[in-house]
Amino acid sequence: MPKAAQRAQKQDAKFVRMTTQPVGRLVTAMAVPSIVSMLVSGIYNLADTFFIGQINTQSVAALGIVFSYMVLIQSVAIFFGQGSGNYISRALGRREIGDAEQMAAVGLISSVLTGIILAGLSFLFMRPILSLLGSTPTILPYATDYFSYILLGAPFIMGTFTLNNQMRHQGNALLSMIGIVSGAVLNIALDPVFIFVFDLGIRGAGMATAISQFIGFCIMLGMTGRRGTLPLRLSFFKPTLQRYRDISAGGLPSLARQGLMSVSAICLNQLASAYGDGAIAAFSVVSRIMMLACAAMIGYGQGFQPVCGFNYGAGFFDRVRLAFWHSCSVSTVYCTLLAVLGWVFAEPLVALFRADDAEVIRIGSEVLRYQCYSFPLVGFITLANMYLQNIRKTIPAIIMASARQGIFFLPALFVGHALWGFTGVEIAQALADAGAFLFAVPMVIHALRQMGHVPAAR
Repeated sequence: MPKAAQRAQKQDAKFVRMTTQPVGRLVTAMAVPSIVSMLVSGIYNLADTFFIGQINTQSVAALGIVFSYMVLIQSVAIFFGQGSGNYISRALGRREIGDAEQMAAVGLISSVLTGIILAGLSFLFMRPILSLLGSTPTILPYATDYFSYILLGAPFIMGTFTLNNQMRHQGNALLSMIGIVSGAVLNIALDPVFIFVFDLGIRGAGMATAISQFIGFCIMLGMTGRRGTLPLRLSFFKPTLQRYRDISAGGLPSLARQGLMSVSAICLNQLASAYGDGAIAAFSVVSRIMMLACAAMIGYGQGFQPVCGFNYGAGFFDRVRLAFWHSCSVSTVYCTLLAVLGWVFAEPLVALFRADDAEVIRIGSEVLRYQCYSFPLVGFITLANMYLQNIRKTIPAIIMASARQGIFFLPALFVGHALWGFTGVEIAQALADAGAFLFAVPMVIHALRQMGHVPAAR
């Protein structure tokens, strides 16, 4: 049988599975590889923080400073990945395979080229950028060492995130998991070697990240075209204005969410810097802990996305509603359990990373407990954004994506700081989560009721 016919046959089988299998079982099956990927990535982030934490407090703070830039480049990568991936899943739901193949090539190649441009510009303006990100004079030398290697890996980081999103939206989360996990595990293995054995300090951590991201990207790229995944060829790269409009429609909510996360991290670091390097380090540690806590919940939501996209594209709206409420229920139970555990074990969790710095432990445990109060709401907020994005409700999705880290967080941060000082900074995320939840409920209910009364978006 010709390869084109084999690919068409696999896509037909996938269509039947995505549109007929019970949604709870289907979402869970789609989610397991994504959960593993997210958990391993979260564990890598914690391991990275742990190893760097053995150097000094300034190195941990430098990690927090550079993290806001990493979130920025990830936001651009996810813009291309989610934007092209959302389109791909709907195109496959309509059985337009050639259209999906071209979109996959445009999304990936555009992402890598953008990564090269961003890295080059950032090298030219490294020190001003780090100062803008919130670096203090004592943190700056460590941040510069780490940042240099992160920039070298930036195009590969962006390519990996874009491919990951494209594969998941095709219903092939297992392959994306292999690439993500390979890079993360390699990074965990290289960190202690470069940091301690070669005595490179924080430069070794940056070097380990750049090498592992390059290898992870190569592994993921080599798996395209397998197990029913769309092949990626240069001949499919046919960029048009309409292609980028379609990517923007599906990707702008992710860009808004991740971009505002970067802006929020910068503002948080700027305010925290007035309270010393220990405050920046504490927020850095808590952010990594919360990323791991969110990992499985986001992974489950990522299992929902291809189910939503396929069935929305095929016009099976009742299945979309069932998948949404099922995913919300599972995510809320998970977040509630994690919130209780995080509140109870706040001090020992933070102490894992800077056991010899009482100030980091004190501030970090306070911040972690405040965030645990609102964490049960985060599952619904996240699923609401994913749902609106996948059905191409672009403006509501952008507003929803901006809510938690922008519309509510930034005012909570600055007003809270003006009213209550450092305590206002500590409670800002919890206040923002409560506001975003109250904002999300009516918006999502309206979209769920309206779905089916209007034609499905392309």
